[in-house]
Amino acid sequence: MNIVFMGPPGAGKGTQAEYIVEQFGIPHISTGDAFRLAMKQGTELGLVAKQYVDAGKLVPDEVTIGIVRDRLQQEDCKQGFLLDGFPRTISQAEALDEIVAAMGRQIDHVINLAVDRDKLLARLTGRRICRSCGATYHILFNPPKQEGVCDKCGGELYQRSDDTEEKVGTRLDEYITKTAPLLEYYANKGLLRQVNGEQDIAQVSAEISAILRGQRQ
Repeated sequence: MNIVFMGPPGAGKGTQAEYIVEQFGIPHISTGDAFRLAMKQGTELGLVAKQYVDAGKLVPDEVTIGIVRDRLQQEDCKQGFLLDGFPRTISQAEALDEIVAAMGRQIDHVINLAVDRDKLLARLTGRRICRSCGATYHILFNPPKQEGVCDKCGGELYQRSDDTEEKVGTRLDEYITKTAPLLEYYANKGLLRQVNGEQDIAQVSAEISAILRGQRQ
């Protein structure tokens, strides 16, 4: 099962990705993780990417696409994958189609977590992240058992410096503008599955599960 996972910052993708990985036994692949792995392994593309990252420059499309291609060809992706943060543009989506076609496969589902912009603002400004393991919480919707302490590893929770309302609003507007053509691209292919991300966590998980198990379109 090959899945592209979309949704704006604060839509709850991280939480739902954990659920999908657990339920369906496929790896969650974010572009950031793929980059870090390639750099750590010292692959040819990883070394090229590192030069751009170290210089504070954007990594060119062809390098990003190559790193994603290498990652999807690894052993743990044989039964499928959950791709998060890629593609971001139509050209990347077309490249992804070519990558999976060359592997004799296809994208099965594109899941988009849809959440109202004002609700996203409230979610993001209340978000707290564990410094140690990266687990995410929310002071209103998904608080830790003990304030400021991660349930999973006991690490310290913090608020990101870019989680102010002004910065969050800018990020959301950029995301909406950039991804609208991508949503249309996948809708035209009949692959887009819209999920109401404003429901509680368990309801969102149940809806995603029903889609992936073929119980709803």
